[in-house]
Amino acid sequence: MKSKMHYILFLGLVVGMLQSNAQDLHFSQYFNAPILVNPANTGFNPDNDYRIGANYRNQWGTVGTPFKTMSVWGDAQLFTGKFENGWMGVGGALYRDAAGSGNLLNTSAYASVAYHQMLGYSSLLSIGFTGGYISKRIDIAKLSFDNQWNGQFFDLHLTGAPVLQTNQSSYLDLQTGLNYAYFPNDRVWLNGGVSAMHVNRPRESFFASNGSASNQLAIRYNGFFNSSFKLNDRWIVSPSAYYTTQARASQVMGSLIARYNASGDGTTELLAGVAYRHRESVIPLIGIGLNELVFHFSYDVTLSGLNAFNGARGAYEFSLIKQGRRDRYQGNGRESMCPSFRY
Repeated sequence: MKSKMHYILFLGLVVGMLQSNAQDLHFSQYFNAPILVNPANTGFNPDNDYRIGANYRNQWGTVGTPFKTMSVWGDAQLFTGKFENGWMGVGGALYRDAAGSGNLLNTSAYASVAYHQMLGYSSLLSIGFTGGYISKRIDIAKLSFDNQWNGQFFDLHLTGAPVLQTNQSSYLDLQTGLNYAYFPNDRVWLNGGVSAMHVNRPRESFFASNGSASNQLAIRYNGFFNSSFKLNDRWIVSPSAYYTTQARASQVMGSLIARYNASGDGTTELLAGVAYRHRESVIPLIGIGLNELVFHFSYDVTLSGLNAFNGARGAYEFSLIKQGRRDRYQGNGRESMCPSFRY
């Protein structure tokens, strides 16, 4: 009976995606998916010229077929010597999300651009834009429905699948965002921003369009706050918060990460922390930094009513980010316009 309930619950989640706006991509490590959170984060990396990152998330594997989300992304600074106290950032990202038994695939490609302008000596204002192409596909033949349950098992010979006009939906997507950073000294860094996704209100549906706005994606609004405090030459602590809302759904998250300078010169650091998704999960995190590489691993421990079905095992996630300076090996020694925040 328990396995039957697991299966029915999982089918409900997948079918719900067919009948409403599908859940946007998300990571518990939102601070390691900068372009996804806000286009104004593109090229916003004062200590380095470029970043390359990868994220992977595996969710709900104990309920049914797991939801797998992955991304590769990168950004770089341009024209650092062409603008007065400012520079541009360019970047791109590829996302792929595979959801459930129906193999609901979301493949997305984005390009982003941002401009960053110093305001005096202790603050920075950024604006960014992202444009992308999204393609979603589903294999309805792999799904079962409630009217195919004969009392003992799902009889796939019984009809019950909804009639879809197509098994693929594709559209262009536009995003924009603002970012503000304040750094009064080399021990304090504060940063906050807001962004809007789906500002062009694209239509997304596998069903025939009736001309109404019901299959238009609602604009998704994001807000975040990051901060870092250098306690001494060994410890840096970084509290952050993230809020997102779309239509009638919303999510609130907060995190606290501590970084320890294990090598003394900053080339090796150990990371540990915890994040909390309001009324849903607590997320312990560990990581290690080696020179220009930083690796994070986190695990979502379910606190909501879903823990009765997944045994509190929600999702595991990891990220790997490489960052550096193009002139590091050219002897230029270019200094960042913003104060460095290092050990």
